[in-house]
Amino acid sequence: MKSVLTLAVGKQLYIDMAVALARSFHIWNKDSGIEFYIATDNKKLIAVDVLKWVKVIELQPGELGEGFSPKLHLDKIAPTHQTLFIDSDCLIVKPLISIFDKMEGKSVSVVGNFISDGEWFGDVKSVCQKVCVDKISKFNGGLYYLEKSEITTKVYDKARELEPKYDEIGLVRLRNKPNDELLMALAMAYYDQVPIPEDGKILGELVNFQSGIQINVLKGTCTLKNNPKHPNYQPSWPLQVGNPIVVHFLGDHTNKFPYLREKRILQELFENKKSASVSKVIAFFSVTLPFTSVGVLKNTFRPIYHFIFGFRKVAQSARI
Repeated sequence: MKSVLTLAVGKQLYIDMAVALARSFHIWNKDSGIEFYIATDNKKLIAVDVLKWVKVIELQPGELGEGFSPKLHLDKIAPTHQTLFIDSDCLIVKPLISIFDKMEGKSVSVVGNFISDGEWFGDVKSVCQKVCVDKISKFNGGLYYLEKSEITTKVYDKARELEPKYDEIGLVRLRNKPNDELLMALAMAYYDQVPIPEDGKILGELVNFQSGIQINVLKGTCTLKNNPKHPNYQPSWPLQVGNPIVVHFLGDHTNKFPYLREKRILQELFENKKSASVSKVIAFFSVTLPFTSVGVLKNTFRPIYHFIFGFRKVAQSARI
């Protein structure tokens, strides 16, 4: 049995993102035999249309910890033998079965590459020495694969064991919380669990592809760009183009275009029972047009605003 699992605990915004993820899943995987689960501490906030086919794992508030800690307990709530965890701030644009096929037989896996030195939330070489491993997987924690096994339990037990030692090990916090990625990377290395090589075809994060995004969930297309000629080019990221199955809208990207457009299309399609064409028209006038217009105005008048009023403080993320 295969399943997709996402977490939506705490604020309404996480549940809203989980609902959008579930709807995108349903478009491309409804007849695949893969089940979709939402683990939440507030089931009543989940949209009614999604509850007709999504399965809910009910949690108590704070049951799995705070911040990124709940991801260190996926082995306890994974509902099937093969579970693909996907962060709630993702959208799915293609069938997921190929990901299960690539990861089948691995106890715990991610999409990434090995590193043994450099900086990644701390000095990698020093951190590895303290935990007695030679190298770790560098990856984005928006996607984890796990199978029920003794090794899986040992990996997650090790990650939970290391969490109280996070600062002592020399790891840097994320949003003032221990980062699950580093703890899982160390625990996986300790038990010889390896990643699926990063090629831009499974998981794509906008933090790495900052030169542009073209996405259409209904058509099943997504292209992420990291153009060397673009001012936001990321030279440390090896890929220039990504065509992922799972698109990860980290940070403030869920408050921007095109995520809000795709989310609105899915809402009109599922919750309001509109046709695909009508849903697109509604999203165009309610999201695309306003964002485009505001963007033009901001780019035109921003220099004048800065000259008169100076620079505004960066707003605190709603996720904190």
